[in-house]
Amino acid sequence: MSTRSFYMATAYPREVELAKRENWPVLLPVGTMEYHSAHCPFGCDGLVAQGLMEKVAENIDCMILPTVWYGVSSYAVGGPEKNTINMDVDIFEGYVYHILKSLLRSGFRNINIMLCHQSEDILPTAAACIKAAKKLTFEFLEETQGTGWWGDNRNKTFYENLSAEDNPWNWIRVFNNSPKRLGIPGDHAGPYECAILEYLRPGSIKLERLPESDDWFAQDAANMSPKFGADAVTRTVDEVIKTIREGLSPL
Repeated sequence: MSTRSFYMATAYPREVELAKRENWPVLLPVGTMEYHSAHCPFGCDGLVAQGLMEKVAENIDCMILPTVWYGVSSYAVGGPEKNTINMDVDIFEGYVYHILKSLLRSGFRNINIMLCHQSEDILPTAAACIKAAKKLTFEFLEETQGTGWWGDNRNKTFYENLSAEDNPWNWIRVFNNSPKRLGIPGDHAGPYECAILEYLRPGSIKLERLPESDDWFAQDAANMSPKFGADAVTRTVDEVIKTIREGLSPL
């Protein structure tokens, strides 16, 4: 990581207050505990999200929050007999909401969530995070500026100032690890996801265990390309850093 980046879990008040004072990006990795066939670990999504945020922190000063390991995995890949840990989407949304609410109330205004599960925004994990972020932003604005804040004459230039550093729509950003606009395909424990995880966490993928399962979605994992893993991570990290630096929104 950069010389000043740090993990909040092992930090002290001095470091956290510095990050807040200088408006450093706060990074929240979000994953699941989900069955990923015989060759890929249950925490794959969280490991990828965490690894990507660590790569971001190598380039810019950041505070990395503890990873959210339990998510809305569903039982789409396999039932509970496969040992997936699934959270109800409403409970998950509330959990994320209260993490974000604590950060906003503490004074952080540069919060960035990295999702590594269900790449489409309309699916439960991303939808829950986006809803929690937008719901909280409106509630916080009303709480701090009063009801009718947007219609107040003091805010008549609100939209003209959206590019400012304190743009409330950018207080909380939600990123996806496989954004289609970057041309990064997605799969589940296949060659793409495995290549990304193996690049971030060498030794995580146990290809010799592939024969232990006949899962259709995993059979071509042996074709994972180290080059693809490196390229996908680089493009994703560059996009995140650019979005943060330029005060943009990924949504």
